Amino acid sequence: MAPVLVWAVTRAVLLLYVFKVFTVPGGMDITTDVSVIYHGWFDRLSGGTFPSHDVTWQYPPAAALVILSPGLLTGLGLLGYASAFFVLACAADAVVLGLLLYAVRRRGTRDPDAGSRRRAGVWAWVAGVPLLGPTAYARYDLMVTVLAVAALLAAARHPRTAGALAGLGALVKVWPALLLLGTPRGRATRTVWLSALVTVLAVTAGFAATMPGAMDFLSAQGGRGTEVESVGSLVLHAARQFGWEGQVLLRYGSMEFVGPGVGAVSNVAVVLTGVVFGWLLLWRLRARVWTSATPADAALAGVLVFVVTSRVLSPQYLIWLVGLAAVCLTLRASCQAVPAWLVLFAAALTQLEFPVWFADVVASEGKGTVVLAVRNLVLVVAAVLSCVRLWRSAVVEPPEVPRPRERAGVSGAAAEVRTSASGR
Repeated sequence: MAPVLVWAVTRAVLLLYVFKVFTVPGGMDITTDVSVIYHGWFDRLSGGTFPSHDVTWQYPPAAALVILSPGLLTGLGLLGYASAFFVLACAADAVVLGLLLYAVRRRGTRDPDAGSRRRAGVWAWVAGVPLLGPTAYARYDLMVTVLAVAALLAAARHPRTAGALAGLGALVKVWPALLLLGTPRGRATRTVWLSALVTVLAVTAGFAATMPGAMDFLSAQGGRGTEVESVGSLVLHAARQFGWEGQVLLRYGSMEFVGPGVGAVSNVAVVLTGVVFGWLLLWRLRARVWTSATPADAALAGVLVFVVTSRVLSPQYLIWLVGLAAVCLTLRASCQAVPAWLVLFAAALTQLEFPVWFADVVASEGKGTVVLAVRNLVLVVAAVLSCVRLWRSAVVEPPEVPRPRERAGVSGAAAEVRTSASGR
C-alpha cells in the first residue's frame, strides 16, 4: 500500500536525523531535550519522586509514564536512553498510521462511496510528520497524540474507551481534555465525561499516593513569559526593529523574551485564552446539530485557538494539530478540510523557523523571523476558519430545502400508491 511505503521511507529518514547519521539543516542539535532533559527526569522519576525543583518540569503526573517508557528497552541493554526514546516515538507514529488506516477500511466497508476524502486523513499524517521534521521524534508529543487520535476514532462506538483515553491524555499533557468538548449531548456526553473523570481521579490518586510532587505542575506555569515563537511574540519581534531593548533568554526550557512590556504581552495572551475558552463554552451551549465528525471538528478548533493565544508555541505543538487534522480529514462529515490543510502548511513552515533558521528567530531578523510571521498568520487564519466552520455546522441550522412540486397525474398517483402501500 502506497501510504505505508511512503511512511516507511520518510520515517527512516527522520530516524537517520535523530540518530545523527544526517545533520539537521542549520546545524542545531535538536536531540538534547531527550538526551539531557528527559534523561535527567528519567533518573529522578526512577528514584520515585517527581523533578519538582527542575523548572523545565511543568507537566501533569502521567507524563512520567512517557519519560520512563524508554526504560523498557534500556533495561534489556539493547539501547541507550535517547535511542530507545526515538524508537518508541517511531512506534507511536506507526500506531497513529495504523489507527487511521483501520478507520478508513472499517468505514469504507459500510460506505463504499466514501472516496478520497477519507483516505486524505491517512496521507495528511504520512506527510505531516516529516513536514515538521526530526523535531517530531525528539519530543514526547507523538505519544500524547496517539491517545488523542485513538480517543476521537473510538468516540462513536466505544465512548467509555474514548473517555478513558482522553482522560489519560490530559494527564500526560493537558490539551487532550479539549477532546471532550464536542461529544453529543445526552448519554454520550455523560458516558465519555464520566469515564474521563474516573480515569483522571484514579491515575492522579495513584501518583499522589506513591510519588511526592505529583501535583506541583499546577503552579509551574505561573512564571512563564512570552516564547519567541508564539503569536504574541511578533509584537516584540517588531518592537526590536524600533530600538526596543529587550532580550531573549533560556527560561523554563525555552527561549523567552525578557524586558519592558513583556509582562503586558503575556497578560494579553492569558486574557485571550480566557476569551476563547468562553467562546468554546458558548458554542457548546448553542450547538444544535451533531454529526459523527463534530467531536473531531471541535477538538481541532479548540486546540487551534488555544495554540494561537498561548504564551508558548513550541514546534512540537504542531504534532497535536497534524494528528487532529488527520482525523478530521478521515471523517466524511467533517467541516474542517481547509483548516486541516492549512495546519500541514504551517507544519512545513515550522521546520524552516525551527531548527533551520532559529538563530534568526532568536535575533528577530532574517528569513527565520519572516517565516515565523507567516507561519503564525497561517495558524491564526486556520483557527478563525475552523471556529467559523464549527459554528456554522453545529449552531446555524441549515435552511429547509423545499420539496419539488409533484407533477400532476402520474406523480400524484404514485404518491397515492406509496401511501396506500405504506398503510398495509
